[in-house]
Amino acid sequence: MSRASARAAGLTRAEPIFAALGEETRLALVARLCARGPQSITRLTAGSAVTRQAITKHLHVLAGAGLVHDVRRGRERIWEIDAEGLDDARLWLEKISKRWDEALGRLKKLVEE
Repeated sequence: MSRASARAAGLTRAEPIFAALGEETRLALVARLCARGPQSITRLTAGSAVTRQAITKHLHVLAGAGLVHDVRRGRERIWEIDAEGLDDARLWLEKISKRWDEALGRLKKLVEE
């Protein structure tokens, strides 16, 4: 799909989401926040070989894509999933999946004729 047709289809809104999720550490952070709920940087870096500074940078990328946000509690920032961002990603994946299903259905029909 060309960039112009992607833009016309409205897919460019999804680009930051999938770009953010396309990196292994960020995807792991999203999975961890989904599984364990809101967490501080301290908890997110516990048991990880990734530095606190690197985790913070990854969280800011995820926040920029609308996937997470932070809440200040005392001296800490607690990071949590932004469900709306994940819903946007799910909707785009469903849209793409539907297009593939339709294309495969057309191919099947063509082969069976």
